[in-house]
Amino acid sequence: MIAVGERLPSANLVKVTPQGPEAVDSHAFFAGRRVALFAVPGAFTPTCSAQHLPSFLNRADELRAKGVDEIACTAVNDAFVLDAWAKSTDARGVTMLADGNGHFAEALGLDADVSKFGMGKRSRRYAMLVNDGIVEQVHVEAPGEFRVSSADHLLANMA
Repeated sequence: MIAVGERLPSANLVKVTPQGPEAVDSHAFFAGRRVALFAVPGAFTPTCSAQHLPSFLNRADELRAKGVDEIACTAVNDAFVLDAWAKSTDARGVTMLADGNGHFAEALGLDADVSKFGMGKRSRRYAMLVNDGIVEQVHVEAPGEFRVSSADHLLANMA
């Protein structure tokens, strides 16, 4: 599993822009700035929609005041699902990064097999603070929990 002080792995992600889907190289995306990154097991799922995403939307100004240049969310969903989720939750100010095949989650060591719930391979729920591609903080949830991956917890641990 990725640890504090390590560089994020190289992976291809996708985001939807007004011109359509756009490939995003993880190294380029995180280079030269501080990003609050959080991952959800799936868009439109109950905890993700009711608590996890809203925690970052509600605390976005405070994160930016503490030096966060961008807030990003990733999930093992396709870019169109993440875009629809962002629109339905009015998630302006959060960049949705689709990890459709789960390669980024796997490279981080944060993938999860939730096949017993009919969801296949997904990402574990986590939040991290990344500075110029290097992990400053990483908070990974135990299965079925939502405690340490909230924006509140990330803010409480920021210098």
